Amino acid sequence: MQRVIGIGGIFFKAKDPERLYQWYEKHLGLKREPHGGGVSIPWPKPEEKGLTVFAIFPADTKYFNPSASAFMLNFCVSDLDGLLQNLKAEGVEIDPKREDYDYGLFAWIMDPEGNRIELWEPK
Repeated sequence: MQRVIGIGGIFFKAKDPERLYQWYEKHLGLKREPHGGGVSIPWPKPEEKGLTVFAIFPADTKYFNPSASAFMLNFCVSDLDGLLQNLKAEGVEIDPKREDYDYGLFAWIMDPEGNRIELWEPK
């Protein structure tokens, strides 16, 4: 199952980059390039419509909670329910909250360093 189907670019610091790379590969299928410079995620097929959202939130937003990070990752996924089942079986921390809008389904997980990750299945 392809887990992530689109994003622009994300760069952030980590206490243990190697451990975090391993976590993202295991749980979200984001495999690091052989040269070690990061992860490349292929864009959807040209005939598929998609977008990457750039949004700036107020400094006092609670939307990223319980993360203390000043950022939140958002990954597009093709099967949110299936991915959440897999992540639960793998022991990933999953927020029980779900949101359903006319533009897609949303759920949230946490990585091992406490960064909140939003998963979005576009409709």
